[in-house]
Amino acid sequence: MDAIGESVATSSSPRHGATSQAVSRSESVCRAVRRTCQWLLDRQQADGAWCAELEGDTILESETILLWAVLGREGTPLARRAAAYLLQKQLPEGGWAKFPGGPLDISGSVKAYFALKLTGHDPQAEPLERARRAILAHGGADAVNTFTRFFLAMLGQIPYDRCPSVPPEVVLLPKWLPVNLYATSAWSRTIFVPLSIISAVQPVREVEPARGIRELFLRDSQDWPTPRCPGLPASTRWLSLDRIFGAVDGLLKWCQRHRVLPWRRQALAAARDWMLARFEQSDGLGAIYPPIVMSLVALRCLGYDEQSPPVRYCLKQLEDLAIEDPAAGALRFQPCKSPVWDTTITLRALAAAGVPAETPAIGRAVRWLLDRQTSRRGDWSKTVRAEPGGWYFEYANEFYPDVDDTIMALMALQAQFEGGNLAGGLARRDLAEPAGPPRAYPAEGGRTRGGHLPPALLGRSMAAIDRGLRWVLAMQNNDGGWGAFDRNNHRQFLCHVPFADHNAMIDPSTPDLTGRVLETLGKLGGRVGDPAVDRAVAYLRASQQPDGSWFGRWGVNYIYGTWQAVTGLVEVGVPRQDPAVAAAADWLLAHQQPGGGWGESPASYDAPQLRGRGTPTASQTAWALLGLMAAGLDRHPAVLGGIDYLLARQEDDGRWQEAEFTGTGFPRVFYLRYHYYPIYFPLLALARWAANTR
Repeated sequence: MDAIGESVATSSSPRHGATSQAVSRSESVCRAVRRTCQWLLDRQQADGAWCAELEGDTILESETILLWAVLGREGTPLARRAAAYLLQKQLPEGGWAKFPGGPLDISGSVKAYFALKLTGHDPQAEPLERARRAILAHGGADAVNTFTRFFLAMLGQIPYDRCPSVPPEVVLLPKWLPVNLYATSAWSRTIFVPLSIISAVQPVREVEPARGIRELFLRDSQDWPTPRCPGLPASTRWLSLDRIFGAVDGLLKWCQRHRVLPWRRQALAAARDWMLARFEQSDGLGAIYPPIVMSLVALRCLGYDEQSPPVRYCLKQLEDLAIEDPAAGALRFQPCKSPVWDTTITLRALAAAGVPAETPAIGRAVRWLLDRQTSRRGDWSKTVRAEPGGWYFEYANEFYPDVDDTIMALMALQAQFEGGNLAGGLARRDLAEPAGPPRAYPAEGGRTRGGHLPPALLGRSMAAIDRGLRWVLAMQNNDGGWGAFDRNNHRQFLCHVPFADHNAMIDPSTPDLTGRVLETLGKLGGRVGDPAVDRAVAYLRASQQPDGSWFGRWGVNYIYGTWQAVTGLVEVGVPRQDPAVAAAADWLLAHQQPGGGWGESPASYDAPQLRGRGTPTASQTAWALLGLMAAGLDRHPAVLGGIDYLLARQEDDGRWQEAEFTGTGFPRVFYLRYHYYPIYFPLLALARWAANTR
């Protein structure tokens, strides 16, 4: 424990003439850093990783109950405990929201109401009466999204022709066609394939009318509107994309009704094989909740019984996402698990706080992280020629490494090296020749290129950084930015298909991710003048908002995007007085709240005029501070106010409390609460401030 925060303590020592307030702040920061470091070290898992709960909204519990109903299990104690959790999360006005403080979400509310009825709750009881009134006032079941419609169809509430067609024949389409499976985002295709089997077979488990939800219908389901991707402007043109895809959907439904489907058997077999192949080395298909649920139904559609290995495998993956709360008699579910993400950011924060790389906990975490680097070609290789080298988000998801986790892993490993630049600019050589073969590093390398990592880990870490960096560079999009899972996955017209109302049909470049890649490249020696860096800088300049902020795809929202973009620009050598950096800093300064903190609600995705506005949180305050410090404003009164905000709100054990959802799954559709966000991000901000102001 004596070594923890030692560098912070040293760097925080006041200079001659410093005010007593500055001395007090520096000492308080040192104490705060030590407390949080110890809190994190005490919670390292036996395998070396860190992994906190990843919380989503109640669609996870309600869809699980609906799945169990499809499988005939809605009467089990597990289903009743999941229903108890739904009641805990009901809004006072009656419905259910996507995030704390958010408005009623119609799809989530309809599913929650149906789940409660299926688990035996009296529709005349006050909670359900209140929910029913709220749902009808917000458009009724008529307004639900595509995924909800499929659950309603599976349980006999609406016919399948009220759901968009999801044809399994898409699996057979060649990649050179504008519409093909790999033109969609990774998460969409993992949902699409099992859902296409369900759409083709159209299973129905009829429930008795008393447990149905016809009382939530304002109109007959035949009169419900066509689902649309949120945020897309409606077109009144006769020949619009909406009309074209609507006509295709109608044709597919006609073909299904009249059995004019010559390739259907072949398509179903291909979809089955595609799905089963991606169960390997994975925590379920895509290692995320929706494909796991859809896979279970798809397997039953194909005749697999409950004791078959694939069904048992999927049930096990779903069970592993469950969290019991015995005191409340409730059961909740995570959308997935986040060990790689939590471990990489924790490693970065501990390194910034001065925890030595030779600390046993650090060595265990580095070994665990190195073991998670992918070694097989996943879906990304359909459009990218490169050797495997990425990291994924979960414990196992070999087919789907992503750029964001990979660059966080690279920075976590780099942070363990003394000197910070891997002795001579590893990245600069790779930037010049990203397609070349990986270099060999000695398994027992010395310390000439690094710092205090144990010698046995040094060579492995260097080789892993080399492989990961080459993979990331190969994933750069033509526009200069980076998406998450694929390269050049940006066919905007696909967002007009009826199935696209989950608002994540494609995976284009985003400013937050691109900024973080630049930060990584900068830490590894990349600078303005390198071709890959220059393309990314140009992308960020083009995507900056007129007010100086940047959109945040993977965190809420403009605070997140602005922090990442400005940090990346400065890290690769863009001057701090550059107009883009200065405008970003001004935007962050303008959105500090009177108490010293920063906050933004997910509502800013629907209403951009709300950008930078919301309840202040520890995680978003840390992001804003990191952005301002990147811009060189370490001693600005706003930064000092933000530091004081964090110090005043830290608990005695080193934590910060945060109920808000500051993570983003799909903008306007699904948000997340990372339970470690208010721990390691404030630690990183405080440690960096202490180092910068020594």
